[in-house]
Amino acid sequence: QVQLVESGGGLVQAGGSLTLSCAASGRSFSPYAMGWFRQAPGKEREFVAGISWHVGTTQYADSVKGRFTISRDNAKNTVYLQMSRLKPEDTAVYYCGAEIDYSGSYYNLPAYDYWGQGTQVTVSS
Repeated sequence: QVQLVESGGGLVQAGGSLTLSCAASGRSFSPYAMGWFRQAPGKEREFVAGISWHVGTTQYADSVKGRFTISRDNAKNTVYLQMSRLKPEDTAVYYCGAEIDYSGSYYNLPAYDYWGQGTQVTVSS
């Protein structure tokens, strides 16, 4: 069983920065990929960024490209999301997910097997 715990959310002014962390626990944790998704009130959960756990290949949603950076520390079983130049429309609950088996993509929500509890990010204008 895998458990994911996010941290680092909070309230920030537009233009500011935040870094989210997602720590994974579980024996022999070795997913195909890790991803960050977000869900704003009244909207569906959407892909933000994904990273290959072993190779480090990354993928981003167009809305965050150039502003957000996903990274991982395999030794710590932790994935990060560095967010800069935040906008009010980035306000959402941010979830990290673990995709255990190869699917060929990072943005396919149903392919993710485990999810964290989410962390709130609020960007004020």
